[in-house]
Amino acid sequence: MNKPITTLFMLMSVDGKISTGATDDLDVDKDFPQIAGIREGLHQYYEIEQTTDLWTLNSGRVQAKLGVNTKEMPNRTPVSFAIIDNKHLNENGIRYFCALSKNFVLITSNAKHPAFHIEEDNFHIIYQKELSLKNALIKLRSDYGCERITIQTGGTLNGLFLREKLFDYVDIVVAPVLIGGKDTSTLIDGKSLVSQKELSKLGVLKLLECAVLENSYLRLRYEVIHG
Repeated sequence: MNKPITTLFMLMSVDGKISTGATDDLDVDKDFPQIAGIREGLHQYYEIEQTTDLWTLNSGRVQAKLGVNTKEMPNRTPVSFAIIDNKHLNENGIRYFCALSKNFVLITSNAKHPAFHIEEDNFHIIYQKELSLKNALIKLRSDYGCERITIQTGGTLNGLFLREKLFDYVDIVVAPVLIGGKDTSTLIDGKSLVSQKELSKLGVLKLLECAVLENSYLRLRYEVIHG
């Protein structure tokens, strides 16, 4: 498959949660800095994030939670962003990423997305009637020169990447906290397997590194075994 090399890079709790609760008002980026015992080592995740690929793929929902729809325009960075979104980003959110990105590619199945009214030299749209992560990745490489990309989407999209065998590496920073809650998003969500015939859809991993960080944080790096 002529796609970029992909790495899932996420911050999660010891019990695998990537949010602090089940509503969009709760978010680790907003909540962890307020919690004693977590905030002290949190900087390590953001420092590692600065060393990831120069292409990153996110979801519009996650970015809307972080407030990009109302933020002032940022300074440009050398990072290129691909965002999967149908309804969460408004015009300000789109312009925010145009200002932030070297290249910004929106992947959408919404023909009426406000992004279609925006023209910027570094802004591109991949329109798909139905979302195909595989085809989107192939197009990112063939049309926009994306060789490696870091995936930082929510649990549902992460589940689609997993089931379609689109992860090459997994790089996880584990925060020293238990969150709980069956409706709280985890590293991998989506549909559960229902039979042994589907076991080939599991993501089998080979450990590359287990690093003990400061303040009881861990970093786990894996290669995904494609059998």
